[in-house]
Amino acid sequence: MPNDPWSARVAVVIPSYKVTRHIADVIAKIPPEVWRVYVIDDCCPDHSGAFVEANVALDRVKVIVHPHNQGVGGAVMTGYRAAMADGADVIVKVDGDGQMDPRLIPLFIEPILSGEADYTKGNRFHDLEQVRSMPSSRLFGNAVLSLLNKLSSGYWNLFDPTNGFTALHADVARYLPLDKISRRFFFESDMLFRLNTLRAVVVDIPMDAKYADEVTNLEISTVIGEFLFKHARNFFKRVFYNYYLRDLSLASIELPVGVLMLLFGIGFGGYQWIAPAHPGVPTPAGTVMLAAMPMLMGLQLVLAFIGYDIASVPRRPLHRRGRARPHTRVSEPVD
Repeated sequence: MPNDPWSARVAVVIPSYKVTRHIADVIAKIPPEVWRVYVIDDCCPDHSGAFVEANVALDRVKVIVHPHNQGVGGAVMTGYRAAMADGADVIVKVDGDGQMDPRLIPLFIEPILSGEADYTKGNRFHDLEQVRSMPSSRLFGNAVLSLLNKLSSGYWNLFDPTNGFTALHADVARYLPLDKISRRFFFESDMLFRLNTLRAVVVDIPMDAKYADEVTNLEISTVIGEFLFKHARNFFKRVFYNYYLRDLSLASIELPVGVLMLLFGIGFGGYQWIAPAHPGVPTPAGTVMLAAMPMLMGLQLVLAFIGYDIASVPRRPLHRRGRARPHTRVSEPVD
C-alpha cells in the first residue's frame, strides 16, 4: 500500500461549459502535486478554453477545444483519452463550476492506489447534517435516481449516482468502451453500468454538498424520460450479461420464473375480480388461491434474485498496484 498518494501520475479532467466565472479558482485549488490538468472546452459560448489559456499560467494545464458540443460525457471521454495517451496512472474528473473542492483529490485517489478500488465517486449524502443544505428538489431527485441506478448498475452499495467528482485507474479506463458511454447528463450512471460489466470495484467517498451561484444546464423535466428509458435498458443488458451470457446460477432461474408467476397471479386475479364467472356469488377459495399463490411465490423468487444481486457487488479490484487483470470484453450491440 503506497504511503504517498502522489507516487503515481495523477491527471485531472475538467469539462468546461459556461463555467468561466469559476474555472480559474477551481484550477488554482488543484494540489500542486497533480501531474497534469486537462480543460476540455466543449464548444463553450463563453470560450472558457481561451479564458484559461489567457489567465492560468501553469505548464501542467492543457486546453483541448471541441469544435462541436459533445455534452459533458463527451468532454470527459476526450479528457480520458488524452490522459491515457500521455501516460497518466489515475484520472480524476472535477467539474469547473466550483461545486467540488479539488483539495479532496487525495481522498479519491488513495483507495485506487492502495488497490482497494478501481473507481471512486463522491457521495454528498454521507453527512446527514450537510444534507440539510441540499435543496429539497435535488434531495428527492437524487434519492429516486439512486434507486434506479442501483437496479441498472448493480452497485447496491452506492448512493448519489449523479455526483461528478470521480477518479478512475487508467488501466481500467482502457477496458471501457468510451465510444459507447452516454455523451450527455446520463454519463455518470452509464459509467457505473459499464464498470459493472467489467466487474470493477467502485467506492463512495464522503464529501460535502455545496450549492452557490453555479449555473446548471440540466433540466429534470427534459431528461426524466431519457433517464428512465436508459436505466431500464441498462438493467436488462446487465442482467443478460451477468446472469445468462457470462454465467448461469440459481438467480438465472429465479428471476424469469418469479416474474412469470407474479404476472400470472396478477393477471388471473385481476380478471376474476373484473369479470367474475358468476356475478354476485362469492369467488371459490380455490380460485382465490390460484391467483394468490403464484403472486406470493413469484414475489419471493424476485426478492431472492434481488438478494443474490446485492450479494454479487464486485469486491476484487481489476488492477493491483497499477496492473490490471487479464480481461476479455464482451461484445455489445451498438446502442
